[in-house]
Amino acid sequence: MTQAPGRRPQGKPYRRPQRDPVRILAFEALRAVGERDAYANLVLPGLLRKAEEKAVKENRTFDRRDAALATELVYGTLRRQGTYDAVIAACVDRPLREVDPPVLDVLALGTHQLLGTRIPSHAAVSATVDLARVVLGDGRSKFVNAVLRKVAAQDFDAWLAQVAPPYDEDPEDHLAVVHAHPRWVVSALWDALGGGRAGIEDLLAADNERPEVTLVARPGRATPAEIAGSLPDGSTEPGRWSPYALRLAEGGDPAAVDAVREGRAGVQDEGSQLVAAALAAAPLDGPDRRWLDGCAGPGGKAALLAALAAERGALLVAAEKQPHRARLVGRALAGNPGPYQVVVADGTRPVWVPGSFDRVLVDVPCTGLGALRRRPEARWRRRAEDVAGFGPLQRGLLAEALRAVRVGGIVAYATCSPHLAETRAVVDDILRGDQAPDAELIDARPLLPGVPVLGDGPDLQLWPHLHGTDAMYLALLRRTG
Repeated sequence: MTQAPGRRPQGKPYRRPQRDPVRILAFEALRAVGERDAYANLVLPGLLRKAEEKAVKENRTFDRRDAALATELVYGTLRRQGTYDAVIAACVDRPLREVDPPVLDVLALGTHQLLGTRIPSHAAVSATVDLARVVLGDGRSKFVNAVLRKVAAQDFDAWLAQVAPPYDEDPEDHLAVVHAHPRWVVSALWDALGGGRAGIEDLLAADNERPEVTLVARPGRATPAEIAGSLPDGSTEPGRWSPYALRLAEGGDPAAVDAVREGRAGVQDEGSQLVAAALAAAPLDGPDRRWLDGCAGPGGKAALLAALAAERGALLVAAEKQPHRARLVGRALAGNPGPYQVVVADGTRPVWVPGSFDRVLVDVPCTGLGALRRRPEARWRRRAEDVAGFGPLQRGLLAEALRAVRVGGIVAYATCSPHLAETRAVVDDILRGDQAPDAELIDARPLLPGVPVLGDGPDLQLWPHLHGTDAMYLALLRRTG
């Protein structure tokens, strides 16, 4: 019997797809990252707030477990994107560049649920196909279903054995696929770290771990002990290295901490705190009245420096080139117990009198390879040629910082990248060349007592796998003439 056109076979009624707010939110976050070059840590909080507000209007719940799952889906998918792309490529019959980006995002979300979470395979496939039906349409959802069923046929380790080249044949490409980093990033990190396979594997694995939420208690306004005492027992731990640090337990919300809402504390990686602490602790002959943060936006280090300067009666000038970032600096410094000034200024074209500062920090723009735990999408967005692009700016900022400081004063050159071209190469070029006043390196390591494995000196390098911090680099220079 011939079926009438447009009618479904009997026994197979149309089933509406389940609209899962968590997975729809995760898809929207990935689309923002892919289409607008947004950062997940900036776009995700707004999407979570909208989801909570919508749930209230519709008289349903969107609780912490939903928010935690959405966060895991977004960050887990972004961290492992390179590995998941290799797996998906093995399951489709065309180059990935010919697959529409929204379809790839749905496939990556499903692959992460299958290979990177404890969600049962049948539930992961079913939920992702429903998501595809909602955001892509019924036609393309069939493609998603077929691919994910192939992905589900093997576990993560089996897929790695299939898609990653053997280590002995190509160590860098093997590590790139297994640990989901671009090959050029693996090479750059390995050069900076040195050593054999174990160290680089530990570093790459640490980049794929969820970073802790660390608070900074701003001196003169709050202490870690005071903040911890205001929170439930077991919800905090002391910082590992910084005297100003306090770590929140997993799932802790900094917005729920009174001191953070009041500006007496902030969210700041412990590595950034140590950079400010080292500059403040560097020995100095003569006056210590004027400090400068030459690249102050968005204001985290500036707020800590201002508080440390206030303890000595010193003034901090916080300079930021971009007006909207300068406003963020102003908000971060509001309420500081001592004097400060926020100026919109380009650190390579300064408005201040040369030689007028005693301490200067330049935390220069960089590739951000030291913060891949926090911004996992950056590893896929950056290119090797970006490193050279930052070089002239980094050298210009350091040269002007040395002009800004008086003879005998201290400049801290910092960057959230361990790439040798952004760290020692910049400092060495300035010390050897004639772009800046004469200066000498001083040993920064003794200024961070108790912090191990800081390198051969006199500069220092922090590492996620060794210190639990971002991979911050710091060199301290004293102007000699």
